[in-house]
Amino acid sequence: MLRWLRGFVLPTATCHSDEDYFQYEMLFQDLDHDGNGVLDIVELREGLKNWSSSFGLHPEKDIFKAGDTNDDLKLDFEEFMQYLKEHERKMRLAFNSLDRNNDGVIETSEIIDALKSLGIHISEAQAEKILQSIDSDGTMTIDWDEWKYYFYLHPATSISEIAHFWKRSTIVDIGESIAIPDDFTEQEMRSGDWWKRLVAGGIAGGVARTCTAPFDRLKVMMQVHSLKSRKMKLSAGFEQMIKEGGVRSLWRGNGINVLKIVPETALKVGAYEQYKKWLSFDDAKIGIMERFIAGSLAGVTAQTCIYPMEVLKTRLAVGKTGQYSGMIDCGKKLLKQEGVRAFCKGYIPNFLGIIPYAGVDLAVYEFLKNYWLEHYARGSLDPGIMILLGCGTLSHTCGQMVSFPLNLIRTRMQAQALKEKGATVSMIHLIQDIYNKEGKRGFFRGLTPNIIKVLPAVGISCVTYEKVKGHLGLI
Repeated sequence: MLRWLRGFVLPTATCHSDEDYFQYEMLFQDLDHDGNGVLDIVELREGLKNWSSSFGLHPEKDIFKAGDTNDDLKLDFEEFMQYLKEHERKMRLAFNSLDRNNDGVIETSEIIDALKSLGIHISEAQAEKILQSIDSDGTMTIDWDEWKYYFYLHPATSISEIAHFWKRSTIVDIGESIAIPDDFTEQEMRSGDWWKRLVAGGIAGGVARTCTAPFDRLKVMMQVHSLKSRKMKLSAGFEQMIKEGGVRSLWRGNGINVLKIVPETALKVGAYEQYKKWLSFDDAKIGIMERFIAGSLAGVTAQTCIYPMEVLKTRLAVGKTGQYSGMIDCGKKLLKQEGVRAFCKGYIPNFLGIIPYAGVDLAVYEFLKNYWLEHYARGSLDPGIMILLGCGTLSHTCGQMVSFPLNLIRTRMQAQALKEKGATVSMIHLIQDIYNKEGKRGFFRGLTPNIIKVLPAVGISCVTYEKVKGHLGLI
């Protein structure tokens, strides 16, 4: 529908001329289906579907947020024209930043270098696909007119935002820990939307953890009482917990698991941003290795600070009915009976587990991302929200599976006083004991309920996140 406008929106004249005014007017009239002189969000959404490319879940909302200066939920021609002029200026700056040799065209090598500076590594073949999707005259280069047309109604404001969807901006909670977003856009930092996204992610994580708490407690019980649970079916495990403490016992330990979301997320994000600054030089964008190091150190920092809460969660989960009246009572009894060192039990395997988790998580995500670009990109970098979600979920799950043996050892050490009447067992001795009594499979007790809870946790977390975003005024 809008393809015929290409001749109008690829001007050879300078910007903001009378010819530009005519082009803006023709585009506005084409989008204004009912001819009432204003655009509503439905008309803009329908128009964007016919445009060359749109990015993100709701690009029309981004355009409305930037262009609707009087907040009447409509765009008149003056607002629409002012938005296009400002957007064209930003796209010109983005084009110039890509055109490093200042020859007036963007080449394959310049696309590769630009994405590399943002921490996104692609092959020459992938870069050629991207270039071909924008190149309309078959020259295998992109001039300003082609660039302008392709991004004419794209709400992004910079190269960083154009590539931002390959950053991990989706906050996913699979019941263990929230994956912090890799980066926030400049607009989110200026507007304060970044903390709203974290709040939305925290609430979504709390809801997801509460809904999948029975599986989490079953996992802990199977890890601690592995010899008893060796032949135990999932249904039998739930029956045993209900028989011992009623239906409410399935959520034992969930309160502190939800409570620790706030300090853990705040510490992770703060530490991650700080480590990124320390690892970057001359304000350059950091690469994959720097992100891995920053993410690992942020995880270590957050876990170190909130680790006593992890111990309390395990003790509450494996405790018997009436043993503790709550998390405060549990903390007091631990301090009185076992001392301060009780809150540090299992810290070493927990610390060691962060590196393989973060490494596998990042490696799998990069592999899936590059595989999608290589085989399914079809000339566009935009993977869509479902692909991003799938890549993130699978990479987190793989990271959990690789670090699961250390997770099991940590849980055993946290709960060993309950099992072994105060005896302290070293990590090496515990590993030998598990191997001798249970074999290699003993290191993966409880993995099944842990895997089962991933899909419902992700689904619930994402649905809740989208609902909360709306209440917080986020797009």
